[in-house]
Amino acid sequence: MNTIYILWLRQVKRYFRSRARVIGSLGQPLLFLLAMSFGFGPIYERAGGGNYIQFLAPGIIATSILFTALFSGIEIIWDKEFGFLKETLVAPVSRFNIMIGRTLGGATVAMLQGIIVLFISFFTGFRIDNLLLIPLGLIFMFLVALLFAAFGTAIASILEDMQGFQLIMNFLVMPLFFLSGALFPLEELPKSLRTISCMNPLSYGVDGIRATLAGGAHFGIGLDIVVLTLITFVLLYIGSRLFNRIQA
Repeated sequence: MNTIYILWLRQVKRYFRSRARVIGSLGQPLLFLLAMSFGFGPIYERAGGGNYIQFLAPGIIATSILFTALFSGIEIIWDKEFGFLKETLVAPVSRFNIMIGRTLGGATVAMLQGIIVLFISFFTGFRIDNLLLIPLGLIFMFLVALLFAAFGTAIASILEDMQGFQLIMNFLVMPLFFLSGALFPLEELPKSLRTISCMNPLSYGVDGIRATLAGGAHFGIGLDIVVLTLITFVLLYIGSRLFNRIQA
């Protein structure tokens, strides 16, 4: 447990020591909130969808968590190249504890990122629909963070250098984002794309955060939390197995 805490704390400190990284990671969510809400908001409202920022903000919160959690997992590749990971792996501690500590640290950082984006969204006009559901919304945010931090760890355990990361971003992460319902309602998609969206774990994270913070759910809160929990445990298991195969 001490190993898990130390690695968790290291991940959190590493993130907040770099002010440029914190500010830079807010650029994309802020761009989406401002450009999309003010650009497509009037069109969305005229189409009968209501206030677009109420729909958009939860999706942007989930997306910011997605990218931050994945990047925290991918940091394993950097540690491989600079030798820190080798020093950690040869220590007389369980590799499972190392993996869990790093993953929890990445998930914590990603959740804090999501909370910061949530506060920023208030300045664009977003308002929480039911204050009593905020704790449940935070649970959804943490589940999304933990799921994709574990996913990032699993990916980084396979990759040997950062060159393969662009392939992951273009062919996996961006489709996860665009087919999650973060930017537009899933009900309006063609049946084939709607089926793909139902297999996208981020869709359930976006839906759960939107249901608890803004009201209205596509899948239902119960299904959202069950799917996210199951996939998180599966990815934690896969990530731990792949992490164990890394050569010290």
